[in-house]
Amino acid sequence: MGLARNGDREAFAELVQRRQAWVRSLMRRCSGDITLADDLAQQVFLQGWQSIRHLQQASRFGAWLKRIAINVWLQYVRRNDPLRDANEHDDNDSALGDKADMNMDLDRALAMLPGTVRLCVVLSYHEGMKHREISQHTGLPLGTVKSHIRRGVKRLRASLSAYDDSPRVEKST
Repeated sequence: MGLARNGDREAFAELVQRRQAWVRSLMRRCSGDITLADDLAQQVFLQGWQSIRHLQQASRFGAWLKRIAINVWLQYVRRNDPLRDANEHDDNDSALGDKADMNMDLDRALAMLPGTVRLCVVLSYHEGMKHREISQHTGLPLGTVKSHIRRGVKRLRASLSAYDDSPRVEKST
């Protein structure tokens, strides 16, 4: 970590190697698009390389990188037609297959959520972050985070209702 902060490219490449799958997975969950996720992950690591010398504590690298990833996603959402989801419709025309297709259906259902709603749901359920943490990382008010998650989960449940053969487990805040 110290070497990377001092500009050692090989040391930073090792950090990228260790965190690449996690960052790509987060970006894929947010974007619903593998190619876009790769592009966004590349932006995360580029911004990380450009600002790593400002990271004070090596132990905070994971949280610091997560913050960069969240900011990269939010920047992408803001740049790409913020009114895109204003007239979105709730039709659930995606054909839900068997249990083996659940992840693909989940990705499709996540992709139907507006960008910031999707981000809040992914950070809460995929990353295990508490609502307050999400609020701090995204700059969204706590109430907005809670309502985004509540609405997002409701829409996901509706989209994935064919898989609803088990008891519901509520996420604690």
